[in-house]
Amino acid sequence: MSYDLMVFEAAVAPKSREDFMVWFGEQTEWSEDHSYQDHAVASAPLQAWFKEMVDFFPAMNGPLASDDVDDPKVTDHCVGKDVIYSAFAWSVAGEAYPKMRELAIKHSVGFFDVSANEGEILFPSQTGSPNKPWWKFW
Repeated sequence: MSYDLMVFEAAVAPKSREDFMVWFGEQTEWSEDHSYQDHAVASAPLQAWFKEMVDFFPAMNGPLASDDVDDPKVTDHCVGKDVIYSAFAWSVAGEAYPKMRELAIKHSVGFFDVSANEGEILFPSQTGSPNKPWWKFW
């Protein structure tokens, strides 16, 4: 088992929890026609998020993969066009959640706490401005 979090393109994600969860299920069928290990397939904001996130939680696979397989921060980042699903070691969950959420806000992408029952779903404001309030579902 892993501690799972996800960032996503807020513009394409449904805004109700029920519809979001259906969309989430579709995204995690991993049916897009590409490798899910290369961040280049993701949208520009998700790529920017990823490039910064791997400074803190290096990738297990793909072009930016870490050589240190014993590092508990090495993370399995599964990259789609509109989502990046990150599976962390439970030992780093306390660090992973705030960093991933912080960088989601910084890069104006959505954030979903996959591992929690009724986990937080965070969307940027409709303007995408970092100075505008964010809104979320619980």
